[in-house]
Amino acid sequence: MTHESRVRRAYVETYGCQMNISDGELMEGILETGGYEIVRAPEDADVVLVNTCAIREHAERRVLGRVSQLNGLKRDRPDMLIGVTGCMAQRLGETLLEQAPYVDLVMGPDGYRGLPETLGRLERGEGEPVPPPPTASARQASKKRGPQLAVLQLDMDENYQGLEQRRTDGPTAWVPIQRGCDHRCTYCIVPYVRGGEKNRSALEILAEVRGLADQGVSEVTLLGQTVNSYVWDDVNFPQLLRDVARVDGIRRVRYTSPHPNDVSPELVEVMAMEPAVCEHLHLPAQAGNNRTLRRMLRRYTVESLLEKVDLIRTAMPGIALSTDIIVAFPGETEEEFRDTLDLMRTVRFDEAYTYKYSLREGTPATRLPAEDFVGPDEAQVRLQELIEVSRAIQAEINVSEVGRVEEVLIEGSGRDEGQIRGRTGRNKIVVFDGDPDRIGTYTQTLLERTSGATFAGSEVTSSAVEPVLA
Repeated sequence: MTHESRVRRAYVETYGCQMNISDGELMEGILETGGYEIVRAPEDADVVLVNTCAIREHAERRVLGRVSQLNGLKRDRPDMLIGVTGCMAQRLGETLLEQAPYVDLVMGPDGYRGLPETLGRLERGEGEPVPPPPTASARQASKKRGPQLAVLQLDMDENYQGLEQRRTDGPTAWVPIQRGCDHRCTYCIVPYVRGGEKNRSALEILAEVRGLADQGVSEVTLLGQTVNSYVWDDVNFPQLLRDVARVDGIRRVRYTSPHPNDVSPELVEVMAMEPAVCEHLHLPAQAGNNRTLRRMLRRYTVESLLEKVDLIRTAMPGIALSTDIIVAFPGETEEEFRDTLDLMRTVRFDEAYTYKYSLREGTPATRLPAEDFVGPDEAQVRLQELIEVSRAIQAEINVSEVGRVEEVLIEGSGRDEGQIRGRTGRNKIVVFDGDPDRIGTYTQTLLERTSGATFAGSEVTSSAVEPVLA
């Protein structure tokens, strides 16, 4: 078979959040529709796409290291194309082609619809000519380089309606309903790399969920940057959530990531009344001090956040809450950091995703006075203390739940032979003895002990034992 006639093979490697995972599935679907065979290893591919995150500097360094490794494959196969896609690609743009001269394509999140055509241009040598790199080592690395392309235009009309994702087999699926963000939190790069908020048609979302149910998916997670701000025509997010929860065959519905300001009484009522909506809410607090929240431009106060927590727990007393917290935001004093620890102890989140502030060029926070920036050593000390407080609270909560019987969706194999792993509706991981052939089924499980973050348990087969519901 000639090079021109054989099927081209593509590999997509994804880093980052749930939205990035969903974007990776989307790119695979677009490529497969465009005639590419999707393979599971870069060594087998003609095109390797590294799908990236730009939220933190560490993630970008990791991607640059990975792309450099992939260049080792390219040296032996000069016709291989390497592309960097996603948020990091949008943020760095053409400078990424200078930093990594072996990269053939840089593409932001709004360019995926035309991915097969763009790759076709590169394969035909129709990209932009590349000037010689300035250093001898870079010139050596780029001897066999062809043209390069940068596709970075943000499109307010692009919400990927009508495109099909290529999902892996399993009982769960991500369903993107919204792209971009209209908020301008001063630490966040997302609005600048994904553009403003763009919502999909509610009719198309519901049709997709029905199709997933027909394929055997029983749990869906609705995805958006501020997912609960969704509005399409006269359908708001609570209405959409209710409609998705009532699709035949859908047993569980989750959503992420909401903004606290859009946690409304209507949304809480839907969560409490619809059995399929999981009894878990991710509520990104980010900080526990009002001055810090103002500087972050979060548009709520600690007091209003606590009112939301009270609203939620009054309607669903057993709900599990998780959060995101940033420490060492520019200007954060030791006292203000202590306020964040107080918030953690007051709310008692079941889980917290904790971060040090990471400077992102192009965000408003970079323009704060230099003297406001917290030193890296102090930032690490604060992060470590926050982690210790969060883990202690999580462990206390989980110990108090030992003895509960909860419904678990079996999602995969456990680490040890003969074990399987499942998740409760409250987003708690449980490992117990069982057959991996049962992945995708539900069972009642007794939570017998906890390591602090996860549970070990056993199945309860007696119909006389009822699950503990939130």
